[in-house]
Amino acid sequence: MTVVLISVGIFAGLGILFGLVLALASRVFAVKTDPRVEQIIEALPGANCGGCGYSGCAGFAEAVVKGEAPANACRAGGEAAAKRIGEVMGIEVQALEPMRAEVLCSGGCGKAKEKCNYEGAHDCIAADRMYGGAKACPAGCMGLGTCVDICRYDALSVVDGVAKVDPKKCTGCGACAQVCPKHLIEMIPRRVKYSVVCHSPESAKETRQYCDAGCIGCKLCQKNCPNDAIRVTGALATIDYNKCTSCGICAQKCPRKIIRLVRED
Repeated sequence: MTVVLISVGIFAGLGILFGLVLALASRVFAVKTDPRVEQIIEALPGANCGGCGYSGCAGFAEAVVKGEAPANACRAGGEAAAKRIGEVMGIEVQALEPMRAEVLCSGGCGKAKEKCNYEGAHDCIAADRMYGGAKACPAGCMGLGTCVDICRYDALSVVDGVAKVDPKKCTGCGACAQVCPKHLIEMIPRRVKYSVVCHSPESAKETRQYCDAGCIGCKLCQKNCPNDAIRVTGALATIDYNKCTSCGICAQKCPRKIIRLVRED
């Protein structure tokens, strides 16, 4: 019985000793955190979407305090977050223009031709590495929803084989644009009403072979734009949003109907 009590006493003593050592070590080796980091984290949406280029809100907050990231880089937080971060840092912060994502593809089911029957992993990045996915168009949306999975705001869904953005939910964080292997998700100003919903760099002849809804570079939009806001390079039209007044003439003239109203007042 005495031996048991002695053993228990020894283990109890060792436990107390190790506890004191750990407590002392935690104080000696403690990493001091700038209180501004926590204040900035509280000002952020907390979705850890990664749109700012950092792994999460905490990483972004630390980078701001260290001077490694601009204080207005969180588009998801918008003007409110930028203002609060400016107050914490003691600087004047100009909020960036509100943006939203737009998927530049109109090749849904029945319009885009397919080159194979893809049965691999349900992931756009994996499919892109395996012959570029099922669609014949090298720039077409694969519709496997990797952008949907990465979105922390439930702003994307796959409809008729193409990813679609809900502008009411999109915060413009840009995480979906970063993850898209085809680079066909564009961040456009939220004020924009019209967009060219195609990203194919191919010639008009090749585009017609791939898709019944791709841009063919006919230049009717360019010729009829009263503000010189749209240009056709190769066989693809692009809009200069700094010049565009959202008159809608280009959308009316487009024979392929790929210049679309993407935002209604």
